[in-house]
Amino acid sequence: MKLKAYNFILTLAFAFLLANFLPWYSVMLAGFLSGAIVRLRKATTFFVPFLAITLFWFINAWLLSSANNFILAKKISVLLYLGGNPYLLMLVTGIVGGLAAGIAAIFGNQCRAAFSAEN
Repeated sequence: MKLKAYNFILTLAFAFLLANFLPWYSVMLAGFLSGAIVRLRKATTFFVPFLAITLFWFINAWLLSSANNFILAKKISVLLYLGGNPYLLMLVTGIVGGLAAGIAAIFGNQCRAAFSAEN
């Protein structure tokens, strides 16, 4: 349980720091680094960074959209056939970022396993 919390916090910290300097795919670098540093087992390797980045992007999208009363988010959600629901758009945004981070975390975990003598 402790490793999951460390990975979650480390992923959020890396994502927050890297998002200030790099484009959207910085979450993949955050997932990769957290997966390489904190070794998790089985499905938690994917789901912990997935949940961390989903939460991070959802909150970030909400903060950006709430500044203008969700005007742009409503228009984009109409274009994406989400029924004009800005919250559903924010959830989809978070899931896309979470998928990218989760897959990168699996890759980071596999790279750690390949280059370490633990096995």
